[in-house]
Amino acid sequence: MTSTLNRQIQTFYDSSTELWEQVWGEHLHHGYYGDRADRDRQQAQIDLLERLLQWVEACGNATPLSPNTQVLDVGCGVGGSSLYLSRKYGTKATGITLSPVQVQRATERAAEAGRSSSLGFLVADALNVPFTDNSFDWVWSLESGEHMPDKTQFIEECYRLLKPGGTFVLATWCHRPISEPDGRLTASEIQHLSEIYQIYHLPYVISLPEYAEIADRVGFQNLQTEDWSRAVAPFWNDVLNSAFDPAVVLGILRSGWETLRGALAIGLMRDGYQRGLIRYGVLCATKPVA
Repeated sequence: MTSTLNRQIQTFYDSSTELWEQVWGEHLHHGYYGDRADRDRQQAQIDLLERLLQWVEACGNATPLSPNTQVLDVGCGVGGSSLYLSRKYGTKATGITLSPVQVQRATERAAEAGRSSSLGFLVADALNVPFTDNSFDWVWSLESGEHMPDKTQFIEECYRLLKPGGTFVLATWCHRPISEPDGRLTASEIQHLSEIYQIYHLPYVISLPEYAEIADRVGFQNLQTEDWSRAVAPFWNDVLNSAFDPAVVLGILRSGWETLRGALAIGLMRDGYQRGLIRYGVLCATKPVA
């Protein structure tokens, strides 16, 4: 299943990345709107990075970011996070993605920014990363956990790759906690998620408390989590509005069926947030020092 799923994810991002980069720029992820739904959409995406960095710092025990910091950017897209961290802190980063198209664009962007010597990108499976144990000071996963067919193996791999004392940062799509008053997911909620899975090639998503349980079981310490769903939900209204731009409509049609299917799922994501089913969870933790 993993190899088939990986090919599907690769095809999806190979076919759609060029268009969404034209529309959104280098940051292919949610924005952080807080209590301002009218915030500029691209600024909201930068604000999400800033809010995430501030939150990790406030959680304590994070490895300081500096020119000596080695970051693994899991699901790097076109290199937006890697470039942002490199520009702000001078960090060195390695980005991995299943999409050769994204690797090419991230590499080109790094060169354009004069960061080729400190940033590198490669096609790799996040469940089997081709680096030795204890290689990175930070493992940064921004909206890639939802694609992982084995969440435990994914968290274990992040743990393996971190140096002792290193920092793990995860931001990911989740479903609502099943410990809430409504209990387990309803048939309607399961069907809603299933439609999203099919379009975005997601094996399944889990709740934020389940991610925390896995991270704790794997051995992470200083675990902190937050639910940012309300702060990021306006993103999907922005995506929906952008889809009505004639140039975007033409681009979707030119990009093929995979991109068209992704565009058709925008309403599913928006409605999922509105009904409280789709959640946006963040988690930070550290690998203990032996």
